[in-house]
Order: sequence, then structure tokens, then C-alpha cells
Amino acid sequence: MRVLVVEDEKVLADAIATGLRREAMAVDVAYDGGGALERTSYIDYDVIVLDRDLPVVHGDEVCRRLVGQRTASRILMLTASGDVDDKVEGLGLGADDYLAKPFVFVELVARVRALGRRSAPALPPVLERSGIRLDPGKRLVERDGREIVLTKKEFAVLEELLRAEGAVVSQEDLLDKAWDENIDPFTNVVRVTMMTLRKKLGEPQVIETVPGVGYKL
Repeated sequence: MRVLVVEDEKVLADAIATGLRREAMAVDVAYDGGGALERTSYIDYDVIVLDRDLPVVHGDEVCRRLVGQRTASRILMLTASGDVDDKVEGLGLGADDYLAKPFVFVELVARVRALGRRSAPALPPVLERSGIRLDPGKRLVERDGREIVLTKKEFAVLEELLRAEGAVVSQEDLLDKAWDENIDPFTNVVRVTMMTLRKKLGEPQVIETVPGVGYKL
């Protein structure tokens, strides 16, 4: 899942990004509304965590523009005010969800995951295919009942393959969903991650390489 965190309080923004990355999400950060609009112009995000009170371009205006562009990204608006009127106003701008500060981080994660499921065709919260069972909420992977311990990137790659439901996922799509904008597009990190993931999943192999196209499960 690709997430953009837009928050002008840098300590908070970086803390949210670090926490979401620990949940196997690919996270970029913008510290003002202008930076958010710039990133969303060339990157498709599943979820945007958007602070309402932003410099350069106010969060309300960012939300209006994104909604006006009919973006597929789901917007979780953050604000220092939890008043009902403010929530109604924020949702009226087109935000998909609203969370007041201070918040409990596990609730933020749950809301981001819920919105992420809505950014694509509906899929069950627990993904299963070819004897593999992946629970994003619990960060749990099993194959034929045997628990498999994966790194954050291995987990993210496997989740994208399962979400594709048998369709081929390109290396570019995996880089986009499992790594952030700082990754070198010419790196072999996807191939290396795929090798270790296959080894951990064991035999028989269930991840197929489609030469010149990508991977499928």
C-alpha cells in the first residue's frame, strides 16, 4: 500500500511515516500543501493522511483539488479539532474519513488499512491463495497452517501479489506499492526480495516469473 503523509509538524509527520512503514506500507512525506499537490501529480497513492491546517496550500484546498481531479486516493483528514461541526465540514470537502488529534496510533493504522481496501475493488480483510493466508491487520502470514516470518518488504510484496488475485504484477508496480519515492527504479531490490520470499514460502513454488512482464501468484 502506498501512503502519503501530509503534516507540517515534522516530528509528528516523521513519526507517523515511521510507524506506517513498520506496518509494511510504502510511505512518502510532504510538510506542506504545495508539496502534497506536487507529489500527487505524478504518484498514485492508495491513501493520503492529510493534516487540515497546512502552510503554502491549506489542507482544505488540497482536499478540494484532489476530489475535483477525481483521484482514486482515499483521504484521511487530521485536525486538532474534534468538534462535530469540524468533522462534518471536513467530510463535506470530500474527505473519506476524519481523525482528531491527539489520536491513538493503532486507530490511525486501522483507518488507513480500511481506506486502502476501499481504494481498490473490494477484497476480504484476510487474503488467501494457493495455501497462503495473509492477515494485514495482524501482520501474519501462514502457508498450509505454518506461520512464516517475513520482513516488512517481503510482506508488502506478498500482499500486492495476493491482491492481484492471479494477475501479473510488474516490477514497476511492486516498486511503487512496496517502496517509497527514494528507491532507484533500476535497482534489483525486487528480484532479491522475490528470491528470499520464495525461499521462505517453501516448496512447491507458487510465485511465477513472467519474463519481461512481472510476477504472479
